[in-house]
Amino acid sequence: MTHRRLRWWQYSVGAIVAAVLAVALLWRWDWFTPLVERFASAQLGRPVTVQHLHVQLAENPRLELDGISIANPPDFPAPGPFASIARLTLTLNAAAYLHRRAIVVPALEIDQPVVNARALADGRNNWSFPFTGPPADGGGGAGVRIGDLRIVDGHAHVVDPAFKADFNLAIATAEKTAEHPSQLIVSTTGRYANQPISGHFIGGALLSLRDKSNPYPVDLTVENGPTKITLKGSVADPVAFAGSDLKVALSGQDMANLTALIGVPAPTTPPFHFAGTVTYADGRLHIDDLAGAVGATDLSGSLAMDLAPQRPVIDINLRSRSVDLGDFLGVLGRSPTGAATPGATPQQRAAVQRENASPYLIPRAPLDLPRLRAADVTLRFHGGQIAGRFVPLDDVVAEVTVKGGAIHAHPLSFGVGRGRISADITAAPADGQRIHARSEVDFRQIDLARLMSATHSFGGAGIIGGHATVDGTGASIGDILGGGNGELKLFMTGGDLSALLVDLSGLEFGRALMSALGVPDKTEVRCLVADFMLADGLLSTRTMLLDTQEANVTGSGDINLRDETIAYQLRTEAKHFSIGSLPAPIDISGHLRTPHIAPDAKVMALRGGVAIGLGVLLTPLAALLPTIQLGLGENNNCAVLIGNARATHNPADGPGSATADTPPWQRKATPPAAPPVAQP
Repeated sequence: MTHRRLRWWQYSVGAIVAAVLAVALLWRWDWFTPLVERFASAQLGRPVTVQHLHVQLAENPRLELDGISIANPPDFPAPGPFASIARLTLTLNAAAYLHRRAIVVPALEIDQPVVNARALADGRNNWSFPFTGPPADGGGGAGVRIGDLRIVDGHAHVVDPAFKADFNLAIATAEKTAEHPSQLIVSTTGRYANQPISGHFIGGALLSLRDKSNPYPVDLTVENGPTKITLKGSVADPVAFAGSDLKVALSGQDMANLTALIGVPAPTTPPFHFAGTVTYADGRLHIDDLAGAVGATDLSGSLAMDLAPQRPVIDINLRSRSVDLGDFLGVLGRSPTGAATPGATPQQRAAVQRENASPYLIPRAPLDLPRLRAADVTLRFHGGQIAGRFVPLDDVVAEVTVKGGAIHAHPLSFGVGRGRISADITAAPADGQRIHARSEVDFRQIDLARLMSATHSFGGAGIIGGHATVDGTGASIGDILGGGNGELKLFMTGGDLSALLVDLSGLEFGRALMSALGVPDKTEVRCLVADFMLADGLLSTRTMLLDTQEANVTGSGDINLRDETIAYQLRTEAKHFSIGSLPAPIDISGHLRTPHIAPDAKVMALRGGVAIGLGVLLTPLAALLPTIQLGLGENNNCAVLIGNARATHNPADGPGSATADTPPWQRKATPPAAPPVAQP
């Protein structure tokens, strides 16, 4: 047998074939598992382990990772890992990566994922990662685009003490049928905000690899206690949440319950319902075509939220055809729900009953400073009409900003007939749970007829003006007023006032009875001047004078805003003789919520008639003229009355003197705060 001698190249080919066969027989992709683990751990910032790695080389390579485990953060006390996946399978588009550096995943399969998401009482959690992921593909650059998603038997358990949350999620995909395309289905049960929560989500199983004619469908319903949220529509790019066409609807018993669901603060309100259109652009979430109601108040407008900053930035524009101010008392620390509010819960009705039984009229509930600091808010609101049988206000215009917990309301304006009440209010955190607040309020040409019509008992006409300031610090509205400083000045001129008001202050029983029976009997008001000083919560009288055709009424005393007690007295000097007249002082005492009004019995038994010259009373009021003219206009009876009193005043007689017609005992006396009482 003849042996042929092999050439060198034949040896080379044989060696290569042998090496390929050896690699094919001995190669293990698991050799690359440590490399994959190191890469994933570096990206997620915590240990990641993979039991097995398999790769199928093809035009679109297929990667399979078995036994994936993602650990909790270091020193995080939680049983088991943060997440585990039995098998993760990715199909990659190699051409897209080579040509455009885009990571395109035509198919992603996740088998038996389990997530154990937990937060601790100190605020730490195990779901926060330093890795934010590659940016979504904007069209041609680098990014991540995911196509068909398949999840089998997924579960998640979420525990967060801060939100009083403990709920489970079941996650899976449904295969495509003749009736439905493939779908992603998520359901939840458990508790959130210490209330039962249930939810159901249906979306497309195909994520971002879609054309514009086939957007991603969204159908979400969440019920948390009495609050319900639905979101239906479609999103062109679900990964970037761009190109959305979604309808949102919210309803519930109290908007404050939304805070835990939406992550931004909401005020306490009566039952509400809203609907609108949701869009997302330039990193901002918009709700347009907003329409609904809070209690008896209809609302429409828009809302924009930027959730990227540490404090979310919210911009709200609202309008209302008819406003019930009682629906918004929750902002002041009172229950906003009336006893007859439709849909009010027994708990809300009980809260109203407790407040009605309280001896205090001014809200004493602490203001929620953490809620004020939770977001920066700008609210613009216009109410075309203010409803309410006993509310003498016609419309409201408000612009309120909340930034860093500081509140500024400017303007806050109410229409009253032909005039307006305008306020400029600032409030900012002081120390601890206290707020420092300052308010400036102007009363400009307020129509008395509109005010009196709200009583449904008294009539009248005239113009009121004035100014008020309050500066105080406290944890509640009651604390701020109870320790505040400021002043209140009110003036009235022209028109008439129901004689019942004047006559009751002088106990002219006969005429008061006729007025109460509806017999027309009005008295002309020449001038009303009320000047009060607020010092450390005590509202004391500097001047109170009502000059009418029938009588002069003066007032003196204090109102203590700390404990809401009254110690006040009205004195009437009739300008005519009346058989029913009992010119005794009227004492007003008790509490603001339940004042007691009665004549001073001692003075009524001892009273002797004395008169006070109007010039003596009006002369010290000249300093109020600028404020009077600001609130009433330059041409008004108060200004004329003060001017006439000053013209007839004789300076030679010293302060407090009056005309030659005034009795000598008056000319020598310093004008008292209230008419003197003659002793028997």
